[in-house]
Amino acid sequence: MNKNLTDSPLERQNIMNNQYALNEIEKAVGIKGVLFEGSYRFTKKQIADFFEVGVRTIERYLDTYSKEITENGYEVLRANRLQNFRLAVKNIFDTDIDVGVKSRMYGVFDFRSFLNIGMLLTESEIARELRSTILDIVIDTINKKTGGGTKYINQRDSSFVLTYFKNENYRKAFTGALCNYVDMGNFKYPLYTDKIYKTIFREKADEYRKILKLQPKENVRNTLYSEVLLLISSFEFGFSELLKERSTKSSRKLNAWETEKLFSEFAKQSHWHPLIEDVRVKMASRDLGFRDALHLQLKEYLTPISKEDFEKFLGSSSRSVENQLEQFQEVFKRLKERD
Repeated sequence: MNKNLTDSPLERQNIMNNQYALNEIEKAVGIKGVLFEGSYRFTKKQIADFFEVGVRTIERYLDTYSKEITENGYEVLRANRLQNFRLAVKNIFDTDIDVGVKSRMYGVFDFRSFLNIGMLLTESEIARELRSTILDIVIDTINKKTGGGTKYINQRDSSFVLTYFKNENYRKAFTGALCNYVDMGNFKYPLYTDKIYKTIFREKADEYRKILKLQPKENVRNTLYSEVLLLISSFEFGFSELLKERSTKSSRKLNAWETEKLFSEFAKQSHWHPLIEDVRVKMASRDLGFRDALHLQLKEYLTPISKEDFEKFLGSSSRSVENQLEQFQEVFKRLKERD
């Protein structure tokens, strides 16, 4: 997917929240300003000079994107902090440069807000080149962290393996209930699987496969995030219990129309709403940010990927499935002994 950072606040914030990519970008750019309070800061004039534009252009972007740039590190210094910044500038440059001695407040950028300006500027060729470098580094960083691809980045969540294992048990209960309590042919299995998928993330299994470009032998559930698997398990187990209850009460299997009515009522229960909303946000946002996969049916749920999610899937707590399997061998053994 072609990513135009100047037009997409979501894509810009995904980069800002990815500390692993930011570290690599900072190394690659290598720009150093005024060391102040433990990090490098830049004045408007330094930013303007770097991007070869006028100070008024930088001020215009600050006015237009004030909230975004401020949230990403731009701040206005006052009182003692401003005085200390002036001293830091003078120690480096032997002058106050453009930090006027009579100013009672002064705005400065850190590296993140410097990048933010670079992702917005359309008047600067240097900014355009920087955006290209940023995108390349983001892709390289994620690929290195995930071992070369993101199709199965969901499996790096430390809770994935255990959630997947439990989901398999709930899946068996679900298919068993369809077998024992619904008077239909084998079509009922993909039919009600798709109904659950459509209820949760508005896509049938085949539609999801196309978006993630899965091969015929690739299992959809192997690519689902733990939160999605958990909600699917809740639907499958809850509906299987309901089928059992109604069928036992009727002393017969339920027909197709009864089963459809029962599922419709079950899926509309109000307690599902906040859980479904949360899963849609996570699935839509993570898939676009990590996998470059857009779920059009979930477009309204797109938000920037959180810093916590970058840590979950790229950080020190994230691990390959192989490593997780080693850790959970004893847990799996105990769970199997309960069955």
